[in-house]
Amino acid sequence: MPALVQPVPTIPSAAERATREAAYRTITWRLLPFLMALWILSWIDRVNIGFAKLQMLGDLKFSETVYGVGAGIFFVGYFLFEVPSNLLLERVGARKTIARITILWGICCVAMMFVTTVPAFYLLRLLLGIFEAGFYPGVILYLTYWYPTGRRARVFGLFMSASAFAGVIGGPLAGTIMTGLDGANGWSGWQWVFLIEGIPSILAGLVTLAYLTDRPEKAGWLAPEARALVAADLARDAAALGPREHRILASLADLRVWQCIAIFFCIVTANSALTFFGPTIVREAGFTDPATVGWIMSGAYLCGGAGMILNGRHSDRTGEARYHCGLAALGGSVSIALLGFLVPGSPHLALAALTLAIVGTMSAIPVFWQIPGQFLAGSAAAAGIALINAVANLAGFGAPAAMGYLKEATGSVSTGLWLVAAFEFATVILILAFIPAPAPRRQAEARAVAAAGETALP
Repeated sequence: MPALVQPVPTIPSAAERATREAAYRTITWRLLPFLMALWILSWIDRVNIGFAKLQMLGDLKFSETVYGVGAGIFFVGYFLFEVPSNLLLERVGARKTIARITILWGICCVAMMFVTTVPAFYLLRLLLGIFEAGFYPGVILYLTYWYPTGRRARVFGLFMSASAFAGVIGGPLAGTIMTGLDGANGWSGWQWVFLIEGIPSILAGLVTLAYLTDRPEKAGWLAPEARALVAADLARDAAALGPREHRILASLADLRVWQCIAIFFCIVTANSALTFFGPTIVREAGFTDPATVGWIMSGAYLCGGAGMILNGRHSDRTGEARYHCGLAALGGSVSIALLGFLVPGSPHLALAALTLAIVGTMSAIPVFWQIPGQFLAGSAAAAGIALINAVANLAGFGAPAAMGYLKEATGSVSTGLWLVAAFEFATVILILAFIPAPAPRRQAEARAVAAAGETALP
């Protein structure tokens, strides 16, 4: 009986490697700038309330608690509709889903300029969360259709850094609008912010229908050979990860999903507090001009964006996600705690601590999203990723509401900051308790893929 001959793994030729890297460069340049632009618009329209607050509360006689609840109630709508939205994306495709989301949140942002009462404020913030639900986890899921695991942390980092660059753009933009157009046409500066920042989202949603491609196999802008190589990479990646959960209901009951929710909840607690109360913290440090506040937040978010990209790249190179996420969150936690002691007595040190808090907290986010993909796939990934983001983002309701209440009760942001710092510190403990270190073989494979793909990203 002849001996069985084991297949010998083929080593890609130089030409094949060049074609593969060219394919990923094309995908990256085609998808990432556009998706980042949408995320910038989304983030600006979500958080411009933090800048509008500087005038809006005085004009409408709203309390800090009303503001905190209104800022956070966005995430209640987000929670209720995020899983259905992601499942719809899996069924009808990213192009239609993302276009629908973008158009509706733009309309809602514009409508915010007409708010005059507390119920109307709450309702429109709730609707903004409902309309925007599914965008962020939808894009995370969408990118897994195009990139294997070893390339994803950098791609996620690039995409998510758009929220930092939104802060770079949105802060000075909102501050300039509020000071330059205040009183024009009989409208306050904060009303102009919602109008000017909402219209581009409506237009971008219409462009999305013509621009996005749902999956690699439908990408007419990729050569057939490139499409085949990407498909082969994704198939090898799925095989290397081994059996993963595909069933929707099973993924929702998976203990690992709920462990990820607990971890991300703590990160979102810090991120939401910094996002919605960052301008307030800068003002309490002694910088009262809206334009100045905007430029200060711009610089802090620029540093945060750099941290997200660099941490994601290093995570891919080493094939390690646990410590990259945990140590970044630890840095954010310590900085937030220090910030509570430095406001308002030491303004410049407070700004340094605020910047480090934003860098640490934001740098943890893209690396975190490597973790669910290690045990979820297919429709289960669509449901699981959406559930993690939806439930964890309830912290986006609790953190601003708690910050507003504690500021009103104590007259300072410090107590709220220390509470938030404790939550972010819990991230480290939960990661060490729940997330196992990857097998050495899997880390080596991830490092090899990352090394091969260095030229595929800009």
